[in-house]
Amino acid sequence: MGPWVLHVDLDQFLAAVEMLRRPELRGRPVVVGGDGDPTKRGVVSTASYEARSFGVHSGLPLRTAARRCPEAVFLPVDRAVYEEFSARVMATLREFDAVVEVLGWDEAFLAVTGDDPEDVARRIRARVREATGLECTVGIGHNKLQAKMATGFGKPGGVFRLTSGDWPDVLGDRPTDVLWGIGRRTAGRLAALGVRTVRDLAAADPAVLAARFGPATGPWLIRLALGEDHSPVTDAPYVARSHGRETTYQRDLDGWDRVRDEVAGLARRVAEEIAAEGRPAVRVVVKVRYAPFTTRTRGRTIPTPTVDAEAIEQAALAALGHFTARRPVRLLGVRAEFSR
Repeated sequence: MGPWVLHVDLDQFLAAVEMLRRPELRGRPVVVGGDGDPTKRGVVSTASYEARSFGVHSGLPLRTAARRCPEAVFLPVDRAVYEEFSARVMATLREFDAVVEVLGWDEAFLAVTGDDPEDVARRIRARVREATGLECTVGIGHNKLQAKMATGFGKPGGVFRLTSGDWPDVLGDRPTDVLWGIGRRTAGRLAALGVRTVRDLAAADPAVLAARFGPATGPWLIRLALGEDHSPVTDAPYVARSHGRETTYQRDLDGWDRVRDEVAGLARRVAEEIAAEGRPAVRVVVKVRYAPFTTRTRGRTIPTPTVDAEAIEQAALAALGHFTARRPVRLLGVRAEFSR
């Protein structure tokens, strides 16, 4: 009878919305990103499955995407339209007898009971298609981690169940960065310890990982590898944990004085926006993407939570001071983080 967690993930969401608006694009490689001009700097937000077959993926520079797939149709990001479609999808999910936790534009968790979660998943897929014209994949598990991982095996447009019983067989021999929450850098640090697969990580010594990654993170990594997740599905309204702005420059910034001026300007803009939200910042993070495409971040904690523009600007400039390389810069970002 469960309980079950379902992870609903809209397939190629932005590209799918664009194909609903322009049916003639169906079956063609479609790339959504920036202002839709691949000769300019910007990154891919979403690529259709046809474009992905050429190696185009989210986060890839638009110029690289154009080289890999010259015949692709490039379209600008239309945030208002995507938000409208997302709202319709989430409203549809709330029609089911379930707790719905929205993760973003294109995905959500649902907590359901019953002895046939696949039937619920199929009904969700059909209802979303009927209400919006969009296709989705549904992953099923006994917790959010299992459901999230299951979705990857169900794509595109399918239903897949992954529980503790088959977790080792499905994931055991895969690299650690397949797990939700483990990125390439963490996987590299694990590999340096001889931990390369999910099975290796599940069998790792908690004391060794605690010493390498910290007393909380080390054991948490092992729990990930075991498919354990005790976080509840909640329908509490989503509250962002940070607010930021970033700018991609069509020409590299060569002088560090110009970089400082740009970071200061971004920090002041962020300060104005969080002041309007009434949410004081406790930390400021600066993001620098060097040419051609190397990204680094540095942060600075603020002694007292604040929305004061001068304090946030000074924290941003202090974080920038930790960057020792003075290479040409193609992107800058400033992010204010909140305590909760």
